Amino acid sequence: MSESKDHNSKSIFIQGPIPPEKITHWLQHHQSHDTNGAHDIFIGQVRADEVDGKKVSYIDYTAYVDMADKVYQQIHNETLSKFKITCIHTVHSLGKVNSGHISLAVMVSAPHRQECFAACIEMVERIKKELPVWGKEVFEDHTTAWKENKY
Repeated sequence: MSESKDHNSKSIFIQGPIPPEKITHWLQHHQSHDTNGAHDIFIGQVRADEVDGKKVSYIDYTAYVDMADKVYQQIHNETLSKFKITCIHTVHSLGKVNSGHISLAVMVSAPHRQECFAACIEMVERIKKELPVWGKEVFEDHTTAWKENKY
């Protein structure tokens, strides 16, 4: 699920929560890339929000994967072109992700921190706004509601 300038067309999606080891793997992989001076990592986890007095137990993520991968690739390519960065890694959950577990991870690498920060923010904001991914919140009482992203 690595995305870089020589991006292959693998999907960014995995079933279930993102294991923390995935992010560790990204960092270990980049130790050999000594032209990078900065890595910015966004880790999004499911919050146990309270909605109308009910606590979120988990989110069930669904996506139109073929379309989402194409939209992601466009966001990825535009971000690489816009900023002076070397690579972007992204993984997004599908299916059940319990509160407290990771559902989105983005890592941007660059020679300098300012470009790195800006590119990571742009990636995360565009993913949240543009990717055809939907989250159904499942509450402790097993009732459900579609999650609305707040920007």
